[in-house]
Amino acid sequence: MPASLASAHRIAAVLFLGFASGLPLALTGQAMQAWLTVDGVDIATIGFLGLVGIPYTFKFLWAPLMDRFEPPFLGRRRGWLVLTQLALAAMLYLMSGLSPAAAPLPFAAAAVLVAFLSASQDVVVDAYRTDVLEARERGLGASMSVFGYRVAMILSGGISLIWAEQWGSWSQVYQVMALIFLVAAGVSLLTLPRVSSALKPLASDPGRELLGFFAMLAGVLVGAFAARWLLIGLGLDPDDANKWIQLLFIMASIAAALPLGYWSARRAGFETLNRSLDSFLAQPGAIAFLLLIVLYKLGDAFAGVLTTPFLIKGLAFTQAEVGIVNKIIGIWLTIFGALAAGAIMLRISLYQALLVFGVLQLLSNFGFYVLAVLGKGAWGGFTLPPFDLGFVALDAPQHIDTLLMSVIAFENITGGMGTAAFVALLMSLCNHRFTATHYALLSALAAVGRIYVSPLSGVLSEAIGWPAFFLFSVVAAVPGIWMVWRMRAAITGLNGDKEAKT
Repeated sequence: MPASLASAHRIAAVLFLGFASGLPLALTGQAMQAWLTVDGVDIATIGFLGLVGIPYTFKFLWAPLMDRFEPPFLGRRRGWLVLTQLALAAMLYLMSGLSPAAAPLPFAAAAVLVAFLSASQDVVVDAYRTDVLEARERGLGASMSVFGYRVAMILSGGISLIWAEQWGSWSQVYQVMALIFLVAAGVSLLTLPRVSSALKPLASDPGRELLGFFAMLAGVLVGAFAARWLLIGLGLDPDDANKWIQLLFIMASIAAALPLGYWSARRAGFETLNRSLDSFLAQPGAIAFLLLIVLYKLGDAFAGVLTTPFLIKGLAFTQAEVGIVNKIIGIWLTIFGALAAGAIMLRISLYQALLVFGVLQLLSNFGFYVLAVLGKGAWGGFTLPPFDLGFVALDAPQHIDTLLMSVIAFENITGGMGTAAFVALLMSLCNHRFTATHYALLSALAAVGRIYVSPLSGVLSEAIGWPAFFLFSVVAAVPGIWMVWRMRAAITGLNGDKEAKT
């Protein structure tokens, strides 16, 4: 295959996998929040149900297994893609038959399993993208990946709201999403280019690897339960009506689980995990890079984690209006943002992209504060006529709020640009011998904000009100920008193409 066609094939594969990666996120996030909201679940509980996304922050624990083991006949990367996509199709179909109000615990358990499978798919997608792209393709590849990801979120986080209102059933929406993943598994099996055969897994004892993995899990569980028992011994009640007490139990369990799990992995000889962590930490400025990754999207996480309940319940916008403004109208601006980021990153350094796009992300958070203060109708609106695009239709004219459209459009553009630069940073930090583990660790840290601010956001927004909450999200974005500026030399000096090293 000519080099130009091979490159186009790789970029197209990255675009498709970006779509597959982004689709399930809203199904345990924004779309699920809308389902919970219309079912009458309270805001604080919705915030706590954001914790179903915890697997996104722990995916680095099982990523070493996906680096080490290869499903038969399909290849290490493509095999795991097909398996996770088939499992996602099955779990989304199961989730479609549950009611969040009538059966909250089974619903939450199914959502956690969907998040686990989605996080597992992300592990392979991220590793595949990093392995298959050449160094010169990473800026454009990151842009196309973000573009595919955002289009998927348009479908699952925006169009799904319109479908739910038109069909009167969230169950049917989730069944459609299950069918999409069934098709995606077929596309992954038949069309994706193979990664280089030179990128081999670590040659280690498979039995010892599995033993180390289960020892690590045991350490995580012991740490989590020990923290819980300690707090109970101090007289605290995990079922206390005080949401701050409940939050303390969650955070203490996590804080104890991870160190003990890491210690257990070391003791038991979980070689792929141990070698991959040693490889990353040997890089200059490794700890500072980890802190940067946590902080860079933190303000975005605070602003976005409860956006859907804020718009539907806080400002009384309809599901259809939120879906149209957030996704249908914003689709062209989202496309522009993703493509513009790729074009700009061909001309400026990674450091400059992270800094400029980070500032724009901060300003987009301030837009939600303006919306919370001025309220619905402050800038007037217009009427969107009926349309039928085949995959989604609007049967009757729909009023569109101008301020809402402006705030959401700016957020779509800047969020896509910031994420494109962020993905390029993560790829630059990975060693190809441990791509799945490294990228999973880094992206899990990036998800810390989105997952763990969720319960805090629910409690905080109820305590201080929406305007103060969104001002807080602006302040939360400042440390990430400061870290980019402080680490400008280290970011500029990143090796553009880290080949496999031992």
